[in-house]
Amino acid sequence: MSALFILIGISLIVALGFLCAFIWAMKKDQFEDTYTPSVRMLFEDEISEKNQAKKNN
Repeated sequence: MSALFILIGISLIVALGFLCAFIWAMKKDQFEDTYTPSVRMLFEDEISEKNQAKKNN
């Protein structure tokens, strides 16, 4: 039974660590850019096509 209390305590410490990391990331604006990741894959194709055209010439 005491092992259960130790595991619950450890899980609470880990959860608080993740919560602190999330709050830190929010304060540092890590999640600010929501537009670029959704269109990044569209721009990579254009770059690779231009590189392929240069290699073929």
